[in-house]
Amino acid sequence: MDSAAVPPLTVGISLRELLMALGDSLVEVQAAPAGLGVEIRGVALLDPEDPSTTQPGELVLVIGARGRAAYPALRAAGRDGAAGVVVKLDGPGQAADLSEIAAEAGVALLSLRSEARWEQVNALARAALEDAPPGRPGEGAAEGDLFSLAQTIAILTSGTVSIEDAANRVLAYSRSTDSDEIDDLRRRSILGWQGPEAYLVKLREWGVFQHLHSSDEVISIDSHPELGIRRRLAVAIRSGDRQLGTIWVQEGSTPLSERSDQALLGAARVAALHLVRRRRELSEGLTFTRTLLAGLLEGTTGPQPLATHLGFDATRPAAVLGFSYGTAEAVAAPELTHAEVTNLVSVHIAARHRSALVTQVDPRIYVLLPQLPRSIDIDTLRGWGQEITDAARRHLGLPLRGSVGCVVSGLGDVPESRRETDRILDAMLGADVPTAVAALPDIQAEVLVSEVLTLLSARPEMRDPRLTALVAHDSRHQGRLAETLLTYLNSFGDVRAAAAQLYVHPNTLRYRIRRAEELTGLELSRPDQRLLAMLQLRLQPPTT
Repeated sequence: MDSAAVPPLTVGISLRELLMALGDSLVEVQAAPAGLGVEIRGVALLDPEDPSTTQPGELVLVIGARGRAAYPALRAAGRDGAAGVVVKLDGPGQAADLSEIAAEAGVALLSLRSEARWEQVNALARAALEDAPPGRPGEGAAEGDLFSLAQTIAILTSGTVSIEDAANRVLAYSRSTDSDEIDDLRRRSILGWQGPEAYLVKLREWGVFQHLHSSDEVISIDSHPELGIRRRLAVAIRSGDRQLGTIWVQEGSTPLSERSDQALLGAARVAALHLVRRRRELSEGLTFTRTLLAGLLEGTTGPQPLATHLGFDATRPAAVLGFSYGTAEAVAAPELTHAEVTNLVSVHIAARHRSALVTQVDPRIYVLLPQLPRSIDIDTLRGWGQEITDAARRHLGLPLRGSVGCVVSGLGDVPESRRETDRILDAMLGADVPTAVAALPDIQAEVLVSEVLTLLSARPEMRDPRLTALVAHDSRHQGRLAETLLTYLNSFGDVRAAAAQLYVHPNTLRYRIRRAEELTGLELSRPDQRLLAMLQLRLQPPTT
């Protein structure tokens, strides 16, 4: 079909807005050499067998070619000044090659999901262009995020928190169950949703506002009993050189925590994202960042779109940290929410690395650390992760586990670091690891054994039926032969050590081992049989 059959529209929207309208369930951005602000002014349907008559600013839907067959259309679109091209990929290896061609041609490249229909993306794209720009998220959602963030800051600092905009209007505040913890100033500020004018005058006299306007540092304001005011900390919320608001932390009957200053620095950077979204300056960008980040971590989107979107240097080192809940009970605890945990991680990591990005892929939380110094080492990253797990345990009572992925040379290798974090977390779930945060060298044996067990679990034909029968025998007779055998093998055949672990007499343990051999025909004097038994008995018992 000739692209001239679908005339270009006059209303233009940015590529970012178009992608928000289409959604990541339909298309994925593979390359955006001119950035996501490039203007889309029309939609063209192109069959590669027909001559191209693409107009400048159009989004070209290449409906008759996949993968490599789309190369000529991609180059022609760049020559004609098209804003972007949509293709279907021929396989997982096609994205990188096509992205390279798109970068050379200077056009954005979007890949259409294999199951999606061309008429669907055509209709949605044209509707987005014909209508007003897609609706932006309302301010209410941002307020909800800010209240959650305020509560997280309160937990980390042991104080009571309010978040204000640049006009000193209260946007959000932390909950407090004890009215004695709240001084008169805080009560009046919350009830009036604005700081009392008399106190604002005092703050100006003390130079507090001047400090907040010119500095990123946390400022401490002494208590003034004569004014009914307790000690406070404050930090500016900034976007570049502009102050968007302030976070205030009031001390109650309990002194503020030791690391309150560090927590506030991180919280201010996280709050800046919310306030920028509240002002509708980057509302689409915040949502789109999450989409690009998820695609990069999963390896479905290349590094260039995220790097262009946020201005990152894709060639600098990067790494991924991963976090998971240690117990099912902690996840189910009603006082904990995913938002509180994610906020805690965001606040702490933002204090350490300004460019850090945090996202949750249930049930895990991932931190992308782009643009790391080339001198960064695993010990430093492990220390950052340890601070987060310590804070989760101290403030939330949550046994958070953390993993440190390998430091990679650039954003393009981030999926490798993410895979390593998952390997470590998978192993930590089933192993007795003495640390809450680990890198691969710390628990390499546990990781490899975990992966061997995963393979064994997926391949029933690789299991010894005699051991399967032993587990089934225990299940029918409420026995402990399999457990005893595994404990004995894990103890290197030390009868007394194994008996002590099971709280039985050594003679009882010897009887159970003999009974297991009689029932199964195993010969534990043979190393191969001992090795297989140790591995297979570590699997979950099969259902019978």
